[in-house]
Amino acid sequence: MASLQDIRRDYKLAELRQEDLDPSPIAQFEQWLKQVVDSGVPDPTAMTIATVAEDGQPSQRIVLLKDVNAAGFVFYTNLASRKANELAHNNRISLHFPWHFMERQVKVCGVAQPLSSAEVASYFFSRPKESQIAAWASKQSHPISTRQMLLAKYHEIKQKFADGEVPLPKFWGGYRVVPHEIEFWQGGEHRLHNRFLYSRDKNLDYLKDKQEWQIQRLMP
Repeated sequence: MASLQDIRRDYKLAELRQEDLDPSPIAQFEQWLKQVVDSGVPDPTAMTIATVAEDGQPSQRIVLLKDVNAAGFVFYTNLASRKANELAHNNRISLHFPWHFMERQVKVCGVAQPLSSAEVASYFFSRPKESQIAAWASKQSHPISTRQMLLAKYHEIKQKFADGEVPLPKFWGGYRVVPHEIEFWQGGEHRLHNRFLYSRDKNLDYLKDKQEWQIQRLMP
């Protein structure tokens, strides 16, 4: 294997100029997301989310973005999972979209707000039945001795709901990440990357106070 220090490449696909940015970071994000989806790359909505435990230990994992609009970024999870327990203690969160093949990244910082029961139910019942059953079968983030035990639980739940609708588990929900910072990164030649940070006052209600986003260019 080559030395890790020797693995590098230059970034030449595109430039990112401030005059080309949409005043809204959500609109800018939607433009980039559409290009990723249209490219046909696997898992275009995959994002890394970072949360922090009570002892200050950060933790990351990959989940799928399920909606984005002016209100924020939406994902779903088991409410007994590590991420949900950490968000219950500290609802500050960071999202990262690693679109390396397009020489792009997007980072989001904000707070996670629980979704309403109606929003959770609407999405849960739109999922394939197998995914609904898997939600019941897995106590996410909890230890298990063998995969066979997990599969046995899955088949038990599958049999239980074989002839009817799978109900919404009380322990299953979702979050909307309300952002106060969104950074767009476009790779540049000679490591002179283009970075633009949209920010607003995180202590204000942006919907009520009609906050405008401020845009700054950052050094690479």
